[in-house]
Amino acid sequence: MPTNTRILKYSLLAGAIYFASVATVHLLGIKLPILFVYFNVPSHAYQDRIISFMAFGWAVWLFTTATDPVKYRAMVKAILIAGVVAIAELGLINTTTDFQSLSPSIHVEIFWAETFGLFIYWLWLVIFFARSKTEY
Repeated sequence: MPTNTRILKYSLLAGAIYFASVATVHLLGIKLPILFVYFNVPSHAYQDRIISFMAFGWAVWLFTTATDPVKYRAMVKAILIAGVVAIAELGLINTTTDFQSLSPSIHVEIFWAETFGLFIYWLWLVIFFARSKTEY
C-alpha cells in the first residue's frame, strides 16, 4: 500500500478508536476532557447516551472506511463533509451558548481548543485523502 494511502488508513483507524472512546465515556457518564467536549457543562444521562450511540456510529463508519480507503473513497468524502459540518456546529455552539449562565467556572476556551483539535484531525484527513488520489 502506498505511503499516503497507508497514512490515511491509519488516520481513519485512529479516528475510529477516538470515537469508540467518546462513545464509551458518554455511555458511562465519565466526563473526561477531549473525549467529552463539554466535560464541565451539566448534562442528563439521556443526552450522554444519545451522544454515545451517535459517536459509536462515527466509530463504525471510520473503521469500515479504514479497512480499505481506496475502495471506500466515497465514504472518505462523506466523512470529510460530515466532519466539516460537525466542526462548524461545535463552533456555533461555542459562540452562541451562554456557558456562564450555566456555571461561572465554565471557560469556553477549552471547548475552542478541543474544536481546534478536531479541525486539525479533519485537515490531516483532507491532506492525506488528496495525496492518496495521486497514488492510484
